[in-house]
Amino acid sequence: MKVVALAVGMSIVLAALPAGAGFAGETPAATEAPAAAGPEVHPPARGSYAIVVSKDTLADEAWKAVCDALVAKYDGRVVTWEKDVTEARAALAEAMPNYACFVARPAECGLEFVVAVHRLTRRLDADPYTDCLWAILTGYDADDALRIAQLAEPLVLRNVLSGTVGGKVKPFEAGAVFSETKAGAMRVKGNGDQWQDQDGPQDSTKAIVDYFNDEKPDCFITSGHATEHDWQMGYSYKNGQFRCKDGQLFGLDTANQKYPIDSPNPKVYLPVGNCLIGHVSGRDSMVTALIHSAGVVQMFGYIVPTWYGKGGWGIQDIYLDQPGRFTLAEAFFANTQAMLHEMRQRFPDKAGVDFERYDLERRRGLLGELVQRHGLKGGRDELGLLWDRDTVAFYGDPAFDARPVRGSLEWDQRLTVAGDRYTLALSCRSDGRWPKQPVFAFLPHRVDAASVEISTGKDAKPVVTDNFLLVPLEGDFAAGDEIKIVFTARRAGPAMLVNRKEREEHKDKALQ
Repeated sequence: MKVVALAVGMSIVLAALPAGAGFAGETPAATEAPAAAGPEVHPPARGSYAIVVSKDTLADEAWKAVCDALVAKYDGRVVTWEKDVTEARAALAEAMPNYACFVARPAECGLEFVVAVHRLTRRLDADPYTDCLWAILTGYDADDALRIAQLAEPLVLRNVLSGTVGGKVKPFEAGAVFSETKAGAMRVKGNGDQWQDQDGPQDSTKAIVDYFNDEKPDCFITSGHATEHDWQMGYSYKNGQFRCKDGQLFGLDTANQKYPIDSPNPKVYLPVGNCLIGHVSGRDSMVTALIHSAGVVQMFGYIVPTWYGKGGWGIQDIYLDQPGRFTLAEAFFANTQAMLHEMRQRFPDKAGVDFERYDLERRRGLLGELVQRHGLKGGRDELGLLWDRDTVAFYGDPAFDARPVRGSLEWDQRLTVAGDRYTLALSCRSDGRWPKQPVFAFLPHRVDAASVEISTGKDAKPVVTDNFLLVPLEGDFAAGDEIKIVFTARRAGPAMLVNRKEREEHKDKALQ
């Protein structure tokens, strides 16, 4: 067994942190149980919670009810803005929440809004990384947003519907995959069965709608051509579409036959390679229809044409290659930090560049203009990272827990805490290769970065912020390999627990 000792200078905790774990003076405890088949134990959401909303939206009684529901659920703090969402920066920087939910009517959350939120949430402190998990909570109407805000139980994903052969469907107990590159090609899996190839219809519209309605998957994955108003099922051949009208999602086949979608069960949507589908161009858009009539409670999506792809496919890699380790919101967050890290490592002189426009579908030659205007010389990767960095939106409640059933992970991550000393252990369960994105871990609370002391392993080049840690590991690993990371850090203040009940429980423990 090979043992590699590394060290970094912050506290880290993984998605399975028990409520209250890691407080100074408590008995050291591991934060992640060994991987095993079966339901994931979902912890309560960590940290403080801010609701960011325009004054106009808050003045609407129906949308105010959404904010009130989040305040009650998370003991949240409301932050308002009047003309531009960036006005919320000072209040967010003061509160420094672990979660920020941007409640917005459809007319408010277009391209400029999403780009501004990305940049705003990176500028709450001095480091260049994102300072909180965030999402935009919207809907065709306020009732859609309220339904999502009131969700109480975690969502465990078991059944998948994929409209792309690139969908990573291994973690799911049942599902169906329809090819976007070969007409009639599909795969299916029943509970407890293996994936099997089948011959499907040349036009798969009705079959996909039927699966959506009858089998009620809780995870939906797509790629291929799309806009704000449709998803085109065939990428390299003619096929049908998903379209939307007046908040209703429906299928439309090549014979112009319409198939309404009625699939209200809560689900997440991963449009990993679709152009524009995450852009709310108005009240009648794919995002609002998916939420209103198709049961989607969390999703991400490009708000621009996608050609580089790391902002979408990278989320799926983190989310489904490590099934059960991260919620969808956490996977979105971690992938964004991975892109920011890569940009700073490979193209540090251009890491702070902000593109002024993204209307590639209307302006031929835009990419060349951006390269020339900003003096970019790093080729496709430099341009692509800057393009993807601010152009994937995330919708829903950022603290909502949606993840696949915990599978057999290639490595375990465990954190033990004793006073100000933290030990992270990575234990490899099988032969494999470290992922392209760095190994990622959340902090259980914010820490004072100035207090960080690295004991060993600086060669690992870890990146530590006040709320997370990432470690770029490369190459192959073998079953039995271990990596240990040991560090000390001082907490940045009292624990920021997510709701009043948890705060009272922590107070009771402190008094005992």
